[in-house]
Amino acid sequence: MTDLQITEAFLYMDYLVAEKYIQLKIINHLDYMLHLSCVSGCKSSMTTCFRALCCKGPPPARPEYDLVCIGLTGAGKTSLLSKLCSESPDNVVSTTGFSIKAVPFQNAILNVKELGGADNIRKYWSRYYQGSQGVIFVLDSASSEDDLETARNELHSALQHPQLCTLPFLILANHQDKPAARSVQEVKKYFELEPLARGKRWILQPCSLDDMDALKDSFSQLINLLEEKDHEAVRM
Repeated sequence: MTDLQITEAFLYMDYLVAEKYIQLKIINHLDYMLHLSCVSGCKSSMTTCFRALCCKGPPPARPEYDLVCIGLTGAGKTSLLSKLCSESPDNVVSTTGFSIKAVPFQNAILNVKELGGADNIRKYWSRYYQGSQGVIFVLDSASSEDDLETARNELHSALQHPQLCTLPFLILANHQDKPAARSVQEVKKYFELEPLARGKRWILQPCSLDDMDALKDSFSQLINLLEEKDHEAVRM
């Protein structure tokens, strides 16, 4: 017998031993599971146990929603979305045109189309509204009066736009960690949200990069609104 044949023989023996070991592990595990079933009074068959161990399928697919994210330059749109995607803050560059991010959550995936907020870009926002299922509007709660007035006008325009007016809105009062930040109540009053958005699905939440739990909770509330809208569409 040649050296090559001897090597192949040993490899085949290793394969048989490994295969037998795996089979024994499965059988022993099945016996243990059956033993537990008997002790607890469970009448599940061996087939059921085998399926539970070996035939577990993939988890159900998470629903996906297409959102548009708007707000003035400097409001923090890019930074917030990048943080939610666990991206390094060192690589964050302000969006000049538009970018798309898939933001994963436990019960949904949000495909967010972020639009740049510069003066020469905002007039083209409406070209990117088609197909949106929800809106994220980010404002700098610590901005100047002039910028806050501009943000107010842009939000009013979005809330009344034919392609957005029936969609859920998440309005984020960002930069709450800054000393000059306005409270949610101040923002709500200044932006006249109660009369303007009455009858619409909208959420106004404070946020900052320092409080990711609060930010994620805000998005969870938005996902709930998106799911509610889905259910209403099914009933119709």
